[in-house]
Amino acid sequence: MSAANPATQYDSFQTLENAALALDADDPLAGFRDQFLIPAQADGSPQIYLCGNSLGLQPRRTRAALLAELDDWRDLGVEAHFRGQHPWLEYHRYVQQPLAEVAGALPNEVVAMNTLTSNLHLLMVSFYRPSTDRPAVLIEKNAFPSDRYAVESQIRFHGFDPAQCLIELEADQADGSVSLSAIERAFAEHGGRIALLLWPGVQYLTGQRFDLRELARLAHAAGARVGFDLAHAIGNVPVELHDADADFAVWCSYKYLNAGPGAVAGCFVHERHARADLPRFAGWWGHDQETRFQMRPRFVPMAGAEGWQLSNPAIFALAPLRASLEIFHAAGLARLRQKSIRLTAYLAELIATRLAALIDIRTPADPESRGCQLSLRVKGPRAEGRALFDFLGAHGIVGDWREPDVLRVAPTPLYNRASDCLRLVRVIEQFMALSLPAHG
Repeated sequence: MSAANPATQYDSFQTLENAALALDADDPLAGFRDQFLIPAQADGSPQIYLCGNSLGLQPRRTRAALLAELDDWRDLGVEAHFRGQHPWLEYHRYVQQPLAEVAGALPNEVVAMNTLTSNLHLLMVSFYRPSTDRPAVLIEKNAFPSDRYAVESQIRFHGFDPAQCLIELEADQADGSVSLSAIERAFAEHGGRIALLLWPGVQYLTGQRFDLRELARLAHAAGARVGFDLAHAIGNVPVELHDADADFAVWCSYKYLNAGPGAVAGCFVHERHARADLPRFAGWWGHDQETRFQMRPRFVPMAGAEGWQLSNPAIFALAPLRASLEIFHAAGLARLRQKSIRLTAYLAELIATRLAALIDIRTPADPESRGCQLSLRVKGPRAEGRALFDFLGAHGIVGDWREPDVLRVAPTPLYNRASDCLRLVRVIEQFMALSLPAHG
C-alpha cells in the first residue's frame, strides 16, 4: 500500500473495501484478535474498539491467570509464597524478562510495581536533585496533568518556586507538536539551570512520538538527568530505553499492555545506576533478597530497578500483566510495529481522502513520529466535535475525547483490523451526511 497520493488513493467505495480486505487478508497477526474479549454492542455484534490508548482490552487468558492465584491462595494459604504454580515470593520476576523486551531494557533494569505517578515520585527522589544553581525541570506545556502535578509538588518539596523552576516548552508546530529544534533551543537557553528533563515517549494529546536517544543526549550534554513517561509509548512503539541512555522511565500497564484498569505500573532504571549510592525512599521489598528475612535494621538495596520496590508484589495485579506480556512475546514487537505503521497509515489516508472537509489530523504524518494513535479535530466549534464523538459511540465505535476538542482513535495492532478503520470512516461519513451537509 502506497501513501504517496492519498487524495486519489481511496476515491471509491470499492477501492475502500478492497484495500481493507487486502490488508486484513495479508495480516500475519490476525489470529491474535481472537485472544481478546471485544465488548459487544446492543445487537450482539462486536464494538469497533479504537481505545487501546486509554484502556486495553482483556486477554482471554487473564481470567485463568487470576483464578490460578485464587486457587493457590485457597489451597495453600501462606505457603503459596513458596509453592504452587507460580510461587509468590518471586512473582514480580515472572514478568521481568518480557517487560524488558517491550521496554528495550536489560531484565535487571525493569520492575513492575505501584502506579505510574507513585513511581514517578519515587524516582524523582533519586534523580531530581535540585541545587540553587540548577533547580529547574523541563517538561512540555501540554504534559499530562498528573506529571505536571508531580513535578510541581517535587519542586515545592525541595523549597523552590515552580513559577521560577518549572520550564514548560510550548508546541512550535502548526499541528501542536514540538520539534527537536525547539527542545534544543530550550537547552541552549536554560541548560545550565535544568536538573531534570521529564518528557513523554508519545505525547498523550497529539500522539507525537519522540526520539528518546536524542532527548537523552541533549539532557546529558547539558548536565541534566532525563526521565521518560512512557504511558502512551510502552507496548505501542519501540522505546529501547537501555540504548537510549535514559536515567529512568515510568509507565502504566492498562493501556497498550492490556493489564486491566488500575493495573500495576512499571519503571526502568539504567544499569549504570544499579549499585549507585542514590538517595531513595526505601521499603522492605527493595532490600537485598539474601538478607531480607533476617529483618536487619539497615537498608541494603537490591541492585537494579528492584531496589526501588517498597512492598511485596500485588499478585492479583501482576497476574493480568503476565498474561498480556505472554501475548506480546508471541506476537513479537517488530511484527507489531510493522502492522501498526501500516494500519495507522491506512486510517490516515482514509481520513485525508474521505473526511478532509470535516477533520484535521493533529498527529504527525511521519510514521516514525507517531505510534498507532491519531488525534483528530473537527473543523468547527467544539460542539461539533463533541457531537461527532457521541454519534460514534451511538454506532458502536469507541474512541475517547480529550479536552478541549480532540478525538483520539488508536488502531491497536494486537486486535484491530483495517475493516475497523473503514467502519470508523463510514460512520463519520454518515454523520457528515446527516448533520453537516455543508461538509459533504
